[in-house]
Amino acid sequence: MAPWRSTSRRLALMVSAAFLLAFMLIGAGVYFGVSVLLEKDSQDVLRLQTAGLLDVARSGGMPALRQEVQSRTEQPDDPDSAFALWDANGRLLAGTALPLPAGGATAAVGTSHSYEFSDEDTDDDARTMAHATPLGDGSVLVVALRTRAQDGFRRLMLRTSVATLVAGIALGMLLGWLVSRWVTERLRALDATAQRITAGDMTQRVRVDGSGDAFDLMAQRVNSMLDRINGLMEGVRAATDHIAHDLRTPLTRLRNRLDDLREDAEPGSSQRTSLDTAVNDTDQLLGTFAGLLRLSRIEAQSLGPDAPRVALWPLLEDAQDMYAPIAAERGIRIELGGEAADTHGDADQLFQMVLNLLDNAIKYTPDGSAVQLAVRPDGPVVLIDVADQGAGIPEEDRLRVFDRFERLEAHRGSPGSGLGLSLVRAIATRHGGRIELLDHHPGLLVRVTLPRAVA
Repeated sequence: MAPWRSTSRRLALMVSAAFLLAFMLIGAGVYFGVSVLLEKDSQDVLRLQTAGLLDVARSGGMPALRQEVQSRTEQPDDPDSAFALWDANGRLLAGTALPLPAGGATAAVGTSHSYEFSDEDTDDDARTMAHATPLGDGSVLVVALRTRAQDGFRRLMLRTSVATLVAGIALGMLLGWLVSRWVTERLRALDATAQRITAGDMTQRVRVDGSGDAFDLMAQRVNSMLDRINGLMEGVRAATDHIAHDLRTPLTRLRNRLDDLREDAEPGSSQRTSLDTAVNDTDQLLGTFAGLLRLSRIEAQSLGPDAPRVALWPLLEDAQDMYAPIAAERGIRIELGGEAADTHGDADQLFQMVLNLLDNAIKYTPDGSAVQLAVRPDGPVVLIDVADQGAGIPEEDRLRVFDRFERLEAHRGSPGSGLGLSLVRAIATRHGGRIELLDHHPGLLVRVTLPRAVA
């Protein structure tokens, strides 16, 4: 899957992009606003200085204006201000030789001009704003203002904005990562709970933090759904267990009566054969009910903290010895491998679990093949593997085979009640473990994971 097809990553990218876009828009707006304000302030300064010199000209005439321009040039109040007075022929009458607008003195006749130029007399070729005002006799008054301070402030603001943008990118990526991680952790917790429930632990519930957000509401809905499902399953189990308990006694009496009738029947007669079949069918029913009651007891029990330590290697050796003669009749080898490992729990139930798995493997593996039985420690857990070389179980059917009385269509005609894997899962769950069905290429690998007992 492509990395950016992940919903959490796309969410992180959108959050980061939205954060950076907002930051850039705000920064650009502030920079533009400050630039406009600085330009306006510079224009206001030029207009005020021009108005002051024009007042001098009106009150004292051209001689007073020339003297004022020369005085301000020689003793400036602002080092960035400059003044020039040109006559109609383009000769400098007073001040600094500031450039006229394009077209010279004739271009300024009749109207005022605002323009810019670069002052080459400065070290940094500062941008200079100028205002040219024509006078009645054809002369031109030029007032200029070098914008070194304003441009320096803009450059500083631009550098600061770039640095802040870089920091904003890092902060946006961090924010996106945090949002992605938060969403992923919430979904991961839900997924982990769903996996444990899928593995058969119906007591698991999604954690509710009380925040009332969408994840919290979804967790509440899922928990309510699980409570409802668990209640229905408990009702079915209870009904099944009651039926098994109530029918066991009359079935036992029926089996005894059939056995008595079989003893009275003539050996080899059709009546004796029919009674043999009836007794066998009754025994199978009694075995099924006994399995249901045993399963019910295991599911109702909990493993205490003082459960004894169980060595699994001798347990697997006993299972191998017990089924070796049965397997040998079909030329099947039972191969035991791995190394010693211990767990805590009920040795009889664990032995029954291994027997059930071994019985299934031998039942469905081809004649002349091998069944592999192994145990090995793996960090904090112990793995028990039972592998055959049969047809296996399709992946879409691997969860439902753990249900009571569930049997695949291909196995309907074989003996059994459909409770073997249900019993295995119940024992594994009671011991804090889980069971998985995996491909063995060919065949099926049944893996039981149990907590490891350490010294």
